[in-house]
Amino acid sequence: MMNKLTELYVKFTTPVKNERGAQSLEWLGLAALLILVLGIVSTAVSDNKDSVSSIISKIFSKIGKMVGE
Repeated sequence: MMNKLTELYVKFTTPVKNERGAQSLEWLGLAALLILVLGIVSTAVSDNKDSVSSIISKIFSKIGKMVGE
């Protein structure tokens, strides 16, 4: 009986311990988000030579357009 319980425990806990794939996807998502933000900032800064407040407002407007607002 103890052997069956041990086998059942191992069967249910093994998939939970394998989280390396999920962590890799999280890091890839963060890297993609960082690249997206840097791309938006570089586009906004390269087209505009005005004050910082206008650059920030352009960044927010571009993010709003990408999100769908």
